[in-house]
Amino acid sequence: MFETVIGLEVHVQLNTKTKLFCACPTSFAAHQNSNTCPTCLALPGALPVVNKEAAIKAMRFANAVRADINEASRFDRKSYFYPDSPSAYQITQFYEPILRNGTIVIDLEDGSQKEIRITEAHLEADAGKNMHEGNHSKVDLNRAGTPLLEIVSAPDLRSADETIAYLKKLHAMVRYLDISDANMQEGSFRCDVNVSVRPKGQEAFGTRVEIKNMNSFKFIAQAIAYEVTRQIEAYEDGVYEEEIVQETRLFDVDKGETRSMRGKEEAADYRYFPEPDIRPLVVTEEMKEAARHIPELPDEKVKRYVEELGIKRYDALVISATKEMAVYFEEMLAHGASAKQAVTWLTSELLGRLNKAGLDIESSPVDAKTLGTLVCKITDGTVSGKGAKEVLDYMMENENRDVDAIIEELGLVQVSDDGAILAIIDEILANNAQKVEEYKSGKEKLFGFFVGQTMKASKGSANPAKVNELLKQRLS
Repeated sequence: MFETVIGLEVHVQLNTKTKLFCACPTSFAAHQNSNTCPTCLALPGALPVVNKEAAIKAMRFANAVRADINEASRFDRKSYFYPDSPSAYQITQFYEPILRNGTIVIDLEDGSQKEIRITEAHLEADAGKNMHEGNHSKVDLNRAGTPLLEIVSAPDLRSADETIAYLKKLHAMVRYLDISDANMQEGSFRCDVNVSVRPKGQEAFGTRVEIKNMNSFKFIAQAIAYEVTRQIEAYEDGVYEEEIVQETRLFDVDKGETRSMRGKEEAADYRYFPEPDIRPLVVTEEMKEAARHIPELPDEKVKRYVEELGIKRYDALVISATKEMAVYFEEMLAHGASAKQAVTWLTSELLGRLNKAGLDIESSPVDAKTLGTLVCKITDGTVSGKGAKEVLDYMMENENRDVDAIIEELGLVQVSDDGAILAIIDEILANNAQKVEEYKSGKEKLFGFFVGQTMKASKGSANPAKVNELLKQRLS
C-alpha cells in the first residue's frame, strides 16, 4: 500500500490596474507589446517601484487565511534565462515573503473537513508570453511585470480529490476577496503540482516531481492520477530510484500523461540574492486598515445559510462554492423567494438547464430577479410547480422576462377557486360511481386516481392542494 503526498504552488494574478513595479496597465487583451515601458522591458537605468495596492491585496488574503503578515518583507532576484524574461531574472520574495503560516479548511465528499496549511505566499512579477508559429517563436511582454501572489501549501494533500477541493476553495476565496478574476483560461489562476508517493507508514517523503503550469481542475486531477500510477509502478517494478528523479514535468492533455521537461532546479541554481533596487516593503497602519476590509467568505456563508436560513449544509456548500452563485441566490431571496424554494429552483431546475445548454450562472438567460419572481408565483398559488417548469423552459429560449405574461400566454394560471374545482370533482365522481363505492369500502388507494382525473380534466390548471382538500371533503 502506498500513500500519495501532494503540495501546490498556486500563482494568482492580482487584479491591480497597473503592474507590480511600473505604471503600465495589466489589460489581458491589449495588442502585443503595447503595455510595456523601460521598467518592464528591463532597459538600463529603469528602476522598479512597488505597487502598494498589490501588497494590500496580498495582506487581505493573509487575513482571510489567518496568516502572519511580515511587517517588513523583502524582494529578491531569481535568475533564469528565458525569452519571456527580458531582464534574465524575476523579482520575487524568496527569503522574507509577505505572509507565512496560514490555513484553509476544505470540505471532502464524505462530509468531513481537513485543514491544509499554507506555508507562505509571496509577491512576484510575472513573465511574458512565448508564442510559437511554425518555425518562428515570438514574445509578448504585455504580461511581464504583472503582479502575482504565489501561494505555497504544505505537503498536506493526499489525493487528487483533496487537491481539487483545495484549489476550488482557494479559487472561490480570491474571487470573493476581489483580489483576482482567477480566470483559468487566461492564466490568472494556475498552479505547479508537486507529487510523490511513499509506502504506507513511512515518514520520509518520496522523490518529488513537479508538474508545471496547470490551469484546469480536470487536467490537474488526470495528471495526478497518471503520475501516482507511474511512481507506484516504478516502486513495484524495483526501478523507483532509476526512473523517479526530481524533475519538472509537463502534462500532455491529448495523451493524458506527464512527460519530462527538465531536471528540477534547486535554489542554488537560481542564484537568489536580495534585490538591490527595491527597499524593504514596510507595512503601514494605513495598509493594515485597508487589508482588514474583507467580505463574507464561503465558510461564513455556509454557516449563515445553515443556521439562519435553515437549508442543508450540502446545499449551502453548493451555493457558496462560487461568488456568482451566492450573489444569484441572495438576489432571489431579496425578491421574495423563500430560502428552501430558492435552493431547489436554483441548484436543480436552473443549473440542470444551464448544464444541458453548456452555460454557467454568469451567462444564464434567466436572471435572479426573474427566477425569484417565478418562485414567488409558485408560493402564492399563481402557477403550479409543474407549470413553473414549463415557464422556466420558455424563458431559457425566449427574451420575454415578464413572468405573469408568460404564465398567462402559456395558459398555466392555476385555478384555486373552490367552485370551479368542485364542479370538476363532482363530474369526476359522478362518472366513476363504482370507484367511489370501492373507495368508501376501504380501497383508499383510489384517492390518487380521483386526484389524477381531476388534474387531467382541469388540464393541469387546478391547484393540487385545493384538489386534495376538496376531494377529501366530497368523499367523506
